[in-house]
Amino acid sequence: MARETEPEQASPTLRQKIVLAAAALLEEEGLEALSTRAVAARAGVPAPSIFRLFGDKDGLLDQVAQHGFGRYLGEKAELLLLTADDPVQTLSDGWDLHIDFGLEHPAYYALVYGQVRPGYMPQAGRMAAAHLAHMMTMVAAVGRLRMSVKRATELMHSAGVGTVLTLTALPEDVRDIRTSYAVRDMVVRTITLPAEEQGEDTTASGGIAAASMSLLAALDQDDAGVLSPAEHGLLREWLNRLADGTGGDR
Repeated sequence: MARETEPEQASPTLRQKIVLAAAALLEEEGLEALSTRAVAARAGVPAPSIFRLFGDKDGLLDQVAQHGFGRYLGEKAELLLLTADDPVQTLSDGWDLHIDFGLEHPAYYALVYGQVRPGYMPQAGRMAAAHLAHMMTMVAAVGRLRMSVKRATELMHSAGVGTVLTLTALPEDVRDIRTSYAVRDMVVRTITLPAEEQGEDTTASGGIAAASMSLLAALDQDDAGVLSPAEHGLLREWLNRLADGTGGDR
């Protein structure tokens, strides 16, 4: 058995061949078509190869999702570089990129977000969430976040996923992309401060929350060892509590 599995495990081309075969089936026939037997037949490999290389069907689906999300995640990373001077605009542009990807590639999107399992998120979904959290951290760094990075990320993520799934369920000829724009603008207004209010020390405008998140972002970038890990952790907890307890969405 060891001699039989070593060549497969050492060959990235065989893994790629199976992933591409599964991706083709997904795009052509949907998630229901992705049985291990069908994928093996499409790839021209024995069905046991899938289990030896990916562990189980979920392992294969995780790799297919990463394949499908690869271009989208690359474009999102590029967006962070191109629009770094205006992090709130980056947030809005990131939303549009997410919605466009979901509507253009519904099979991949459903593979990541449509198969809900409590406590589990495919790697591609975790990477997308990490990109969003980084965008939120950039907004926090300039003092324009009304709440904690975690809360803001969860709020925007849930709104974005809900918007894609809602629009995808509609026939294409009746979808109205303005729904996405309206939800985007509401979410951005909820989690960020307008530029003219930046730095104002008023609870109503989220000033305490913004200042808390700005300080936390600065500490994460350059703590310089002034605080011990325990002190840093305690301060992080306090700042997050201040952000979520005094922000405009309280």
